[in-house]
Amino acid sequence: MKIKSVMLIIVSIWISFFTLSYADNDELYSITVTVDGLRNSKGIVQFALYNKDGSIPDEEYKKYYKKEIAKISSGIASIVFNNLPKGMYAVNILHDENMNGEVDKGFILPIEGIGFSNYDSIGLMNRPGFTKASFNLTSNIKKTIKVIYL
Repeated sequence: MKIKSVMLIIVSIWISFFTLSYADNDELYSITVTVDGLRNSKGIVQFALYNKDGSIPDEEYKKYYKKEIAKISSGIASIVFNNLPKGMYAVNILHDENMNGEVDKGFILPIEGIGFSNYDSIGLMNRPGFTKASFNLTSNIKKTIKVIYL
């Protein structure tokens, strides 16, 4: 009986050590995202982080991986997404001037500022998509997103 107990303890210690060692090898990174050039300091900036193909566009904000909100100061807003594993990510921002959490539209186009990683403009021939907006995260990085008012 004692031998079984000792063996069980040894196996438990070995499994615990292996699990902890494996967890320590998982590298996690951060993305610091900044938006400048906001037309005013009304409202907030909503930052949505995506990690799956087909998740952008996401006008109703239901497909994001993580979402953060930041106050605006002197036309600039910034946040940090922490504890992210390696992988492909894309960022979408909304200058939510009336703080309702939605992309407000005029006839068809947004009336509030929007932006995507890797995009300087948006149009019929340059529609947002995950493939173009995405970037490979392999270290801590900083991204500046251009806000676009249509």
